[in-house]
Amino acid sequence: MLKMFKNFTKKDWLMIIISFGLIVFQVWLDLKLPDYMSNITRLIQTDNSMMIEILKQGGYMLLCALGSLISAVIVGYLTSNLSANFSLNLRNKIFKKVSKFGMEEIKKFETSSLITRTTNDVTQLEMFIAMGLQMLIKAPIMAFWAVSKILNKSVEWSLLTGAGVVILLLTVGTLLIIVFPRFEKVQKLIDKVNSVTRENLTGIRVIRAFNAEKFEQDRFEDVNNNLTNMQLFNQKCFSILNPIMNLVMHFLTLGIYFIGATLINKAGMFDKITLFSNMVVFSSYGMQVIAAFLMLAMIFMILPRAQVSARRINEVLDSDIAIKDGTMDGDTKEIGTVEFKNVSFKYPDADEYLLKNISFKVNKGETIAFIGSTGSGKSTLINLVPRFYDATDGEILVDGINVRDYKNESLHNKIGYVPQKAVMFTGTVKSNVGYGDNGKEKPSLKKIKEAIDIAQGTDFVTKMEDTYDAHISRGGTNVSGGQKQRLAIARAIARNPEIYIFDDSFSALDYKTDSTLRKSLKKYTKDATSMIVAQRIGTIISADKIVVLDKGECVGIGTHKELLKNCEVYKEIALSQLSKEELENA
Repeated sequence: MLKMFKNFTKKDWLMIIISFGLIVFQVWLDLKLPDYMSNITRLIQTDNSMMIEILKQGGYMLLCALGSLISAVIVGYLTSNLSANFSLNLRNKIFKKVSKFGMEEIKKFETSSLITRTTNDVTQLEMFIAMGLQMLIKAPIMAFWAVSKILNKSVEWSLLTGAGVVILLLTVGTLLIIVFPRFEKVQKLIDKVNSVTRENLTGIRVIRAFNAEKFEQDRFEDVNNNLTNMQLFNQKCFSILNPIMNLVMHFLTLGIYFIGATLINKAGMFDKITLFSNMVVFSSYGMQVIAAFLMLAMIFMILPRAQVSARRINEVLDSDIAIKDGTMDGDTKEIGTVEFKNVSFKYPDADEYLLKNISFKVNKGETIAFIGSTGSGKSTLINLVPRFYDATDGEILVDGINVRDYKNESLHNKIGYVPQKAVMFTGTVKSNVGYGDNGKEKPSLKKIKEAIDIAQGTDFVTKMEDTYDAHISRGGTNVSGGQKQRLAIARAIARNPEIYIFDDSFSALDYKTDSTLRKSLKKYTKDATSMIVAQRIGTIISADKIVVLDKGECVGIGTHKELLKNCEVYKEIALSQLSKEELENA
């Protein structure tokens, strides 16, 4: 929890210091009220007292109340400002940290949990600062100051107040022991609700197609009921606190007056006035002590959940990033070369290697393709180039430099990446194609139109309402799979990269569009290096090199014709798609 205070700026600390001073002033004013009340009581009981003196003491009480109110308003404004700025900066830090995460870290935390930590957990801390910070400062000061003022008034009254405080502390302590371990479970259950909701919204088409609405409703109800029951248990436990607080406060008031009546009855006439005055003052101070512990109890209700949230946020902020930034900028002697030297790879939590001893080199202007059965490691291999993962063994060189030595930004500026699943962002056709920063000027509208034309997307884009300014919804749900792929390809083209990576990026295209696009693309990218993962022989048949993978091992490298003669695995794949005559005439 203390680590969170590192996120405060100098301005925040200044607000905390001002708030601290104002809260101390507020407590002083609140504790002055009983003194003036005592004076008024004595004046009323004293003969020949002037009304002006009583009104004067009453005026002081009004000034104290007004000063306390003004201080409370200012402190409320400052703490609200402080908590809002704190959550703003903290969300920014989490977002920036998560943006640097590799696939390993994303899988470790899970997307739904990262969303909860960025939203719900930060909100818990914001609530604690907005409400708890005032009480955390005010309660101990008020309790200590009020106790010091009543300590010498009466042993009986002091013991009675002490008994009330002990009862409150025992109640709060017992509740914390019962409830505290369940707050972590609450946050994990919120993660689960987030995850199930996200899956339901993402897979809504499949759910409807398979009439699985009832199954998903039951699944959501299960996790939602678990969260509700946990929250109900916690709230029921804390609901005990309020009646106990009221009982202690009322019995304390009753006890003070009962003891006071007994003492006054036994005292002499002169002492009666002093005792009556002390009783009134003690009653007020006793309420202040109980109010202070009531505030502490409220802190104990907020603090445990805030502590859990702080720990979860710190887990993200303190997490080590596996993909470390290098120091190398993008300037190199070689341009457009990619070389694998004895590369092997296994996932961090796996025992067996997914890729084993892969070696090849592709030069500027060449096209290299990767083919193999499902699960042979094609996509994994190609994702090692932009460092979505780092190779377990061996080296990957881009332009003659190990990819680990590059700054990630410089490495990515060399690459135009088209993922296996085309990703569209909320915006327009223009903003999606011109997406990102590649260290150069943003692509102009002319460049965007050219990229879309090469990707064979002009036909459908010009038919859309607002054409290049047409709206694209999140995930591209308002365009087809093939249209998404073509826009994703256009996005890579608009970057003018040295190296193109196509991870099975033509699978949603019909044969005619696929063929036309590849011919257009080959003319445009003749001076760039292309790396293509594909399932279709037709897509890679004209590649300069074809790498055949089987169970993570390279079983053949060569041209289409060479592999037909020398590689049995490639021949089997080819014959499963095309006839002998088509292959010979290719």
